[in-house]
Amino acid sequence: MSKKIRVETTINGEAAEFLCEPRQSLLEVLRDVLELTGSKEGCLTGDCGACSVIVDGRAVCSCLMLGTEAQGKRITTVEGLANGTALHPLQQKFLEDASLQCGICTPGFLVSAKALLDRNQNPTEAEVRYALAGNLCRCTGYDKIVRAVLEAAKAMQAGG
Repeated sequence: MSKKIRVETTINGEAAEFLCEPRQSLLEVLRDVLELTGSKEGCLTGDCGACSVIVDGRAVCSCLMLGTEAQGKRITTVEGLANGTALHPLQQKFLEDASLQCGICTPGFLVSAKALLDRNQNPTEAEVRYALAGNLCRCTGYDKIVRAVLEAAKAMQAGG
């Protein structure tokens, strides 16, 4: 058994501190240590996007990042999107447009879309599709998901 490493970071806007083994992925730390279970375990190879989180403004697969690499970083998980009980416009549009089915991929899509909208408030459909290309869904077509992101962008521009 390896010696655990102390990591200080910011998760969903709040200071966080945890102990993890050097080999533990950020996904394992989020789910098993911090009990933030929104990020889903899909492929564990960075191919499906179900475990996506935002790290310092960029969407990354948390299964490919070591927990120790979170030191000093700003991390946003799907749990950090809503403002209390008020859903983020992305979450609201996903619900309104029935852009989800089983829900395994949904957190990754939401987080990847948030990372896009944080840097580009008025993306084209092609830009949305490109930003979400690392996220796979086996249940829905991607059209409803893309439409929900575009509608959320409009709602956010309108102040909603």
